[in-house]
Amino acid sequence: MTFTLTRPHKPTHSLFYTGVLLGLPFQVSAADNDFFNDATATLQARNYYFSRDFSDIVGANQQSKSEEWAQGFILNVKSGYTPGSVGFGVDVLGQLGFKLDSSSSRVNTGLLPTGSDGKAADNFGRIGAALKARLSKTELKIGELTPNLPVLTFSDIRLLPPTYQGASLVSQEIDGLTLQAGQFHSGSVLNEAGDGKMRAKLGHVPQLGGDAETDRFNYIGADYAFNDKRTSAGVWYAQLEDIYNQRFYSVKHSESVGDWVFGANLGFYDSKEDGDRLLGDIDNRALFSMLSAKRGGHTVSVGYQAMFGDDAFPRVFNNVSPLGNEVPTYEFAGADERSWQVRHDFDFSAIGIPGLVSTVRYIRGNNVDTGGGFEGEEWERDLDLGYTFQTGALKGFGVRVRNVTARSNYRTDIDENRLILNYTLALF
Repeated sequence: MTFTLTRPHKPTHSLFYTGVLLGLPFQVSAADNDFFNDATATLQARNYYFSRDFSDIVGANQQSKSEEWAQGFILNVKSGYTPGSVGFGVDVLGQLGFKLDSSSSRVNTGLLPTGSDGKAADNFGRIGAALKARLSKTELKIGELTPNLPVLTFSDIRLLPPTYQGASLVSQEIDGLTLQAGQFHSGSVLNEAGDGKMRAKLGHVPQLGGDAETDRFNYIGADYAFNDKRTSAGVWYAQLEDIYNQRFYSVKHSESVGDWVFGANLGFYDSKEDGDRLLGDIDNRALFSMLSAKRGGHTVSVGYQAMFGDDAFPRVFNNVSPLGNEVPTYEFAGADERSWQVRHDFDFSAIGIPGLVSTVRYIRGNNVDTGGGFEGEEWERDLDLGYTFQTGALKGFGVRVRNVTARSNYRTDIDENRLILNYTLALF
């Protein structure tokens, strides 16, 4: 089978790591029970339909519709650890995607790679591995990784998830305290098979031109949970070398009062240009807050988010962020933007229908510095409905539907629909 790559790139580093792991300097026998008995393997099948209709289009690309349908498979194998004070193991991640429907007039949904001929690839895939080592409650991983950090959030939002190549260290030696650090030298975005240097995105605009790419993303962070794990605080630093650096501070709290559970999530980012300033000066501070109240199957949330400074919020390209008002279509992170959100989640198990959940949310933003001499305004309404079969032959099979309406006076209007079918098979 041919895996289609859509842009020039260096040979994938995941193949290098796979070769290293095959030659690991230790032997694992059947007697090493932890290595084998603690191993897990799953195969996830994901069928994904994605459609966006564009109107009042802003920008050079005048494509009026993106619509594609694809089938993906994700193999995730995790070994246990070898015996001894330092245990070793291997994780393997394989991904494969197939085109079911597309055309040159409807590409760029993010499900499939688009070639230089303007057509979606018939298939694409990737396999990578990571060596892991554990000493006490500290774990080092080197190779193909799927980090989920407040400064680099795991964005599994299309057919196949993105991955990064490098090293990560997680230590939990002190109860309640989690320390993390790492460095990535390349990334594989969610609709391409190869890996390459990392780029940045400010607000909703991908900054992909010129030499604005780097082979270093460095991070270090600490999260401390206390008060019976009901309260946590975090401090993080990240650097997309020669593009931007970023500090992040967070506080989360949950409090039960009778039949109610109240929650608060507060975060603040401080970002600026870094090193050679490949994207020029960057000036952004982002504040977000989300307050929630849960009773029975109902959870009601309200959020406020504010951008300060001359620029939109920066992040690694193709990644989402944990900003409170970042949602599927708009991120409400434009320069100087203020936004508000109201959200309702319902778990139907509270009324005797386990497996059925819904989310309705509405976000409105204004005060955007558009650079065009007028104030930018936007709003988005999302409806999500999901059901996972609980019994019978279809047990574990999930169906999710998403409908979005997003409108703006400075960027393209979007009507969006997604249908996602998902089933995960435990192999062992």
